[in-house]
Amino acid sequence: MSVRISVLEELYRKALAIAEAQHVSVDEVFASAFAEQVAAWERLQQRASRGSREKFLAVLDKAPDIEPEESDRLSSGRVSIPLELA
Repeated sequence: MSVRISVLEELYRKALAIAEAQHVSVDEVFASAFAEQVAAWERLQQRASRGSREKFLAVLDKAPDIEPEESDRLSSGRVSIPLELA
């Protein structure tokens, strides 16, 4: 099967460098990366199917509602994204 995709030039240059280093085609680099990503999604889906929202919330309820210690705070270069659990 053949699929046409558009990628950023920077990503293409990186894939080209990998292809040259590994003596394979750029198509093979992208196909391999895609296959790895699909496998990772499948593994994540498997793990998620074994999870329980109730158990997660029960564990979360045990965590103290306090500010983190200084050593556990996010560095200034990172962004904190608030999560809202329904």
